[in-house]
Amino acid sequence: MSARQNTTLGVWLMIAVTFVFAMQDGISRHLAGEYNVFMVVMIRYWFFASFVIVLASRMAGGLKNAARSGATKMQIFRGALLSLEIFVAIMSFVLLGLVEAHAVFATYPLLIAALSGPVLGEKVGWRRWVAIGIGFVGVLVILEPGFGVFRPEALMSVLAAFMFALYGLLTRYVARYDSAAVSFFWTGVTGAVVTTAVGVWFWEPMSAGDWGWMGLLCITSASSHFLLIKAYEVAEANAIQPFAYLQLVFASVIGITIFGETLRPNVAVGAAIVVCAGLFTLWRARIAAQRG
Repeated sequence: MSARQNTTLGVWLMIAVTFVFAMQDGISRHLAGEYNVFMVVMIRYWFFASFVIVLASRMAGGLKNAARSGATKMQIFRGALLSLEIFVAIMSFVLLGLVEAHAVFATYPLLIAALSGPVLGEKVGWRRWVAIGIGFVGVLVILEPGFGVFRPEALMSVLAAFMFALYGLLTRYVARYDSAAVSFFWTGVTGAVVTTAVGVWFWEPMSAGDWGWMGLLCITSASSHFLLIKAYEVAEANAIQPFAYLQLVFASVIGITIFGETLRPNVAVGAAIVVCAGLFTLWRARIAAQRG
């Protein structure tokens, strides 16, 4: 298969990933609006961890090889961080809505660029710093602080974006020591332990219909990660990463059509600023990588 064919397939896989992620977020918003968010995330992680363990057991070396890490403590911290980020993100969907929560969450590539220096020791040029600054102007446009409509719960989306950006950087850090399969294993298992330690105290009965939605959430959670791994297998990350912003579009459509949310003008303008700034930082990162 040619490089062009690989990139094309990678793009389509990334589009599929963003659509499945958006569906996952919509289902999470529904379930967390009816039941305790800790329980919802715990059940989701039970399925995810089971999927990861089955996948690892069928690979060469089995579970022992999948669990062998050169950065075990960092893998545990990284997995715990992601599980806590999911708690925060889903609560922001419930309190703020999918449209506004995703508009703010779209800043995570900018945060990755900003934090790549102190966390990974990477050099960030002045052009990317300018883009990062412009992106956060977009966040201010979305949140409208000082105009009488700012809601403190909007900061949950900012926190979720920060946590996910740090998780992304730590994923790149542990990649220096471990394979993607090892990181995937620790993500699922650590997350299951953390969410169970919290969620088991918040168990409540769930209707038969919502168990169906819970099952679909579990399936989308596992399939989205599988598709994402495949996307990065067939194409370079910097070629397909810009298409990750389609999750904002898909999630907004779900929020408006299913949950009756509205797209306020300031949110649309702010999100456009954030996305343009993010795309610019990705482009500059690609140029820097090619020069390196």
